[in-house]
Amino acid sequence: MKTLATIIGLLAPATAFAATGAREDNSGLFVWIFLGFCAMIVVAQVIPAVLLMFGMAKGVKAAVTTEAHATVKNS
Repeated sequence: MKTLATIIGLLAPATAFAATGAREDNSGLFVWIFLGFCAMIVVAQVIPAVLLMFGMAKGVKAAVTTEAHATVKNS
């Protein structure tokens, strides 16, 4: 246990020197346009998936309630 504490004590201060200054980003306009286009593709794929999930949940709920009503009528 002492060795683990010693290793952590030696490695923890080393991470303080990892980044000394501000990182400069040289991404131009076309990079941001490309990333925006990728984001639009992801959103366009997520919207139908969410609608499908809600439709499935609505169908399962309707099937369960009709099955419950049918069971009560048959009893």
